[in-house]
Amino acid sequence: MNPEEVARLIRAGLPGAEVRVQSEDRTHFTARIVAEQFAGLRSIARHQMVYRALGERMGREIHALSIEALTPAEAAA
Repeated sequence: MNPEEVARLIRAGLPGAEVRVQSEDRTHFTARIVAEQFAGLRSIARHQMVYRALGERMGREIHALSIEALTPAEAAA
């Protein structure tokens, strides 16, 4: 998978999110996601939302994903 495909999947699962994904090898990814949906959630719940958006691709096409999940207020600080 390429980074834009991963970003597209995350955006589909988190409508309105600002998503930036990077990868050097197309199996290990770094994602920065800014979404209003993260408000009031702990880090683990935020990560679970991202994993749900990626579905079965996690552990298959996506072997590793480093996630920075922020609300818009956190991203602005």
